[in-house]
Amino acid sequence: MRDAFIGVNIGTDLSDMPHPTQVVALLKAQQIRHVRLYDADQAMLLALAKTGIQVVVTVPNEELLAIGQSNSTAANWVSRNVVAHYPATNITAICVGSDVLTSLPNAAKVLVSAIKYIHSALVASNLDRQVKVSTPLSSSIILDSFPPSQAFFNRSLNPVLVPLLDFLQSTGSYLMLNIYPYYDYMQSNGVIPLDYALFKTLPPNKEAVDSNTLLHYTNVFDAMVDAAYFAMAFLNYTNIPVVVTESGWPSKGGSNEPDATVDNANTYNSNLIKHVFNKTGTPKHPGIAVSTYIYELYNEDTKPGPLSEKNWGLFDSNGAPVYILRLTESGALLANDTSNQTFCIAKDGADPKMLQAALDWACGPGKVECSPLLQGQPCYEPDNVIAHANYAFDTYYHKMGKTPDACDFNGVATISTSDPSKLFTSME
Repeated sequence: MRDAFIGVNIGTDLSDMPHPTQVVALLKAQQIRHVRLYDADQAMLLALAKTGIQVVVTVPNEELLAIGQSNSTAANWVSRNVVAHYPATNITAICVGSDVLTSLPNAAKVLVSAIKYIHSALVASNLDRQVKVSTPLSSSIILDSFPPSQAFFNRSLNPVLVPLLDFLQSTGSYLMLNIYPYYDYMQSNGVIPLDYALFKTLPPNKEAVDSNTLLHYTNVFDAMVDAAYFAMAFLNYTNIPVVVTESGWPSKGGSNEPDATVDNANTYNSNLIKHVFNKTGTPKHPGIAVSTYIYELYNEDTKPGPLSEKNWGLFDSNGAPVYILRLTESGALLANDTSNQTFCIAKDGADPKMLQAALDWACGPGKVECSPLLQGQPCYEPDNVIAHANYAFDTYYHKMGKTPDACDFNGVATISTSDPSKLFTSME
């Protein structure tokens, strides 16, 4: 069994979506080695080439009906989006649709044929061993998920699930599951304690016990994964692994979403990452950790729906972390403690008059200590408005705790990973 990994989903509903090369630079800086795309964007696949990053591509739901009705359409999709990029781009799996059974029930009848047509195209290109095929399912299709030992799939979906599970078992693929303890907690009307959803350590009397197996559950995530194992076993499938294709927590929400906070999002994602890496597994399968893709890389500000929908990201569009994950054991992955790595500098091409006005504000009302910029002082050279603005902007940004809104200055400043003091030799 391969070691379990943490990956990240990359949604693109941003008003200011970074260029693929910027996305890949962020992935490399954060040592993210596994990503899932919600499409098979050509520019993104090219940018990911020769990085070694393992990539999951997705057949969008709107292409599902066509592919499920024609193996030549499926073959075209595979040749254009997989064969054309492999092996330079390390594509390891294809998601056929996303949440199809819950969000697009009319396509359910072609889901399995779409999966089989995509798989046949991989077989024809001799890539079926390297590239697995599956479809992400919402955990809401599992009914009676607690106690896990009594869980079963919504029986009305059996005509799709049974052939799907047959396919996953015969091709050595995995069940892809989207697990959102945030929604389980929100919809439980107080039955699920917040700490249980957030992987916080519980006193033994607060652990949830499965009365049939006597297994103790300390978090919603494990209970849901085990519910999936039991639901599969109920249909006699006992050796299909589970991969969690989406899980996360929003860092901001509307007035009716009081638990969508930066602190809860940080707690959930930090604990999730630790849980996957310390290989505890689940109570039903101890020691078998479940690979998980965090939802998601960027805050998607143009997503419709409640405020929380726009705030699941680990980073904002300029690559600044929304919060600093509390990780010690995960090695370099997502060590997004960029406390020494983000700076506030003048934007390229900013109007010098606007820069001077922003500099005057920073050194006046902004209360930045600007005496080092005076003639004869260490930061006077180079004597130009850009260098001086960089000094003042970055000092203010650090003073204000590096919040994204502390680096705006009427639009003439931007957050950067380049240290302004290294840009100018005389400021060593």
